[in-house]
Amino acid sequence: MRVELFDFELPQELIALRPVRPRDAARMLFVPGEGELEDRGVRDLPQLLKAGDVLVFNDTRVIPAQLEGRRAGGEAKIGATLHKREDLRRWIAFIRNAKRLKEGDQIIFGGGVTAIAETRNADGSLTLFFEGDEPVEVLLDRAGTMPLPPYIAGKRSIDAQDREDYQTMFAEKDGAVAAPTASLHFTQRLVDEIDAAGIKREMLTLHVGAGTFLPVKADDTDDHQMHAEWGRITPEVADRLNAARAAGGRIIAVGTTSLRLLESAARDDGTIAPFEGDTDIFITPGYCFKGVDGLMTNFHLPKSTLVMLVSALMGRDRMMQAYAHAIEQNYRFYSYGDSSLLLP
Repeated sequence: MRVELFDFELPQELIALRPVRPRDAARMLFVPGEGELEDRGVRDLPQLLKAGDVLVFNDTRVIPAQLEGRRAGGEAKIGATLHKREDLRRWIAFIRNAKRLKEGDQIIFGGGVTAIAETRNADGSLTLFFEGDEPVEVLLDRAGTMPLPPYIAGKRSIDAQDREDYQTMFAEKDGAVAAPTASLHFTQRLVDEIDAAGIKREMLTLHVGAGTFLPVKADDTDDHQMHAEWGRITPEVADRLNAARAAGGRIIAVGTTSLRLLESAARDDGTIAPFEGDTDIFITPGYCFKGVDGLMTNFHLPKSTLVMLVSALMGRDRMMQAYAHAIEQNYRFYSYGDSSLLLP
């Protein structure tokens, strides 16, 4: 499909630079498969689902994966955004000013943190080897900042508040360099209301990579290479999801990260298998969904893989209608913005 089919004009003032407070005060556009769009709020979620449905969250934790430094022996400034862990000391990273680096160069970051540029990869990224004996997580806490999306970081400075704001209440397992932003709307109050309504909750892990921010440069979706991310669904979670669905409950992914992993693990008969490993699933219109029955998600970038994903779930015309409505009604867009509930 032509990538331009997923384009739309978004007024810059609708890009949210800070989240609303409290988190569950965000607006939510309810998009059913048929019928009228409904302007609701995130706290309406328990009323829009039914007892026995399952909300599936991503418990990944965002690490301070944005690093600034210089090449050793010179003044060349180097920026690094970590993308995907390779082993205990190696990370694949997207590098700013990469042309000033060659394999074997040392990069000096803040706080005495250093790394060696190793392999230059086909997609333009570099593999970095972090020197020293301390765990890389300790080094990042000392030298790194939260990797806010470019559409926020380009408009204001990243600050201490972002360390709290850009982390979900479910964050537990270190490894993401972007937040599963649909979950940013949840509070303990909302979770209690969900539990009281008989709606179930399950957790999986997908470490979101920096590739989620990369633009689609191809003109046709067939020519786009999706980035890989590591995820896990335990056998126990898979069993409970299958039991809930067999009993008539719907599987509602909270965020596109949860959805992509569920679909990666789904068998042809619609059951969820345990999963551990990389996924580079690319969902575009025409895809047959097997593992999920709905999605709660924020509003996404024009011509992005995520707009293609929601268009696959609901139909392109329906999603273009929903996005036009959201813009007309001044919904807040992107990571710190408002939400939508999509039930085909």
